Amino acid sequence: MPDTTPDDLPALPVTFRPGRTRAVLIVLAVLTFATVTAVGMLLGGLGAGERLSFVLTALLLAGVLLLLARPHLAAADDGLTVVNLTAKRHLAWPEILRVNLRHGDPWVFLDLSDGTSLPALGIQPGIARQRAIADARALRALVEARSGALPEGPRD
Repeated sequence: MPDTTPDDLPALPVTFRPGRTRAVLIVLAVLTFATVTAVGMLLGGLGAGERLSFVLTALLLAGVLLLLARPHLAAADDGLTVVNLTAKRHLAWPEILRVNLRHGDPWVFLDLSDGTSLPALGIQPGIARQRAIADARALRALVEARSGALPEGPRD
């Protein structure tokens, strides 16, 4: 997603996801499944049950890696859907007070109107820091435009 300013909001619907991290995790899941399964099939002297346990272990490991690749944020006219590892939550725009991505944060945090903070793993600066910063700014601009919140000043 290109850099955006409050005057240049991304068109809705838009999805924010850690693209490079997701690609790495999907490739690792496929390689892990193939490698562990191949080892189980190539080892001599194993019975059918033992070979099956290698395949099931490979499926479990690949499943965990694919679960880590799941997080994203889907912005639409009616609000923002936050999909984290195992949870999914839809928020109306007025529920979101602030979008935070401070130096050292592993992902974006959303300050909500009920006084809580919700981690949004769909924007994380791990592998692609500049992309995450641009996505956080775009999401912040969307929240400010859609929720009626006053724009914030520069943040560290």
